[in-house]
Amino acid sequence: MPSSETSPAAVTGAAPSLGDLMPWGVAPLRPGRGWVMAPDRASLTARWDALLKAEGPDREALFHATRSRTPHRPVGQLPGQRTGTLPLDREEGACPDPVRILHGAFDQQWLIPDHRLIDAARPELWRVADDRQIFALEPGQLPRGAAAGPALVASALLPDGRSLAGRPGRIRPLFRRPGGREPNLAPGLVPYLKLRLGLDVAPEDVLAWALANARSTPQGCRVPLTADPAVWQEGVELGHRILDLHLRGARSGTKPRMPGGRRPYVRAAVPGRPGEYAYQGPYEPEGEIGSAAETGPEVEADPGGETDTAAGTEIAAETEPAARPELWRVADDRQIFALEPGQLP
Repeated sequence: MPSSETSPAAVTGAAPSLGDLMPWGVAPLRPGRGWVMAPDRASLTARWDALLKAEGPDREALFHATRSRTPHRPVGQLPGQRTGTLPLDREEGACPDPVRILHGAFDQQWLIPDHRLIDAARPELWRVADDRQIFALEPGQLPRGAAAGPALVASALLPDGRSLAGRPGRIRPLFRRPGGREPNLAPGLVPYLKLRLGLDVAPEDVLAWALANARSTPQGCRVPLTADPAVWQEGVELGHRILDLHLRGARSGTKPRMPGGRRPYVRAAVPGRPGEYAYQGPYEPEGEIGSAAETGPEVEADPGGETDTAAGTEIAAETEPAARPELWRVADDRQIFALEPGQLP
């Protein structure tokens, strides 16, 4: 292990990647159409009903067909989901029961779990999703200079893998089989840690340590390890607290609390739409059109413009549409125009 004098950057660079510790990773979900996901179940049911009420080309337009999914193609069910398999242009049943998923790092949304609606649903993740599973979400790499988010997120819900970076990350289940069987950890990792640290190490402890110590690097998520039993125990304890917060108390049964023991709550429901609408017209400067308030006290005629002095007042040709032939005369493949915006009010 590195000495205490080693810089944090050097330690992180020498640390194993999350993929070294948890080898099985799956690409994020790719719905292919935004209407299959919503903050509430009622919206999804209404969208499904609207789809089935439409016929022919209207149903296909509402569906938003892609190369992977069309309303004319039968698709098998997702593991653990009871949905239809007929082509959607022949579907007449009720909306499948929406399921809760993790959207991005911390948001939760509802999803229609119908394989006919999702371009890339990742069935292998649905197959291992149960009340024992924990998903580790490794966000995609952020562009250089962008604000960094969490290097690693844990979820009891199936995550869609959406990344703020706009670049796909990886979803790494803690267990390869349902029922918490066959940990998704590098072969020999747990026995090695037990021997090196002289402590009992569970698969959840490895994930907890990763949550507390993961670092985002240009090479991906890195997880420094330690040979110090005291440091390991401290990191695992902190990691389990982070894990409980990320899971929102789903496994411990204790809901997260704010500092001081207070619980967050919503005082009143946010309305779905404003109670009334009001129209505000476009901005108009004070005074009549064409007055000094709008055009200014002095307007100079440009060299290519025409001047009307019949009323004794010079009005520049720029008050009328003009093609500016002098600009067209010098426009070629070598020319560069500098545009100076007008003054803002």
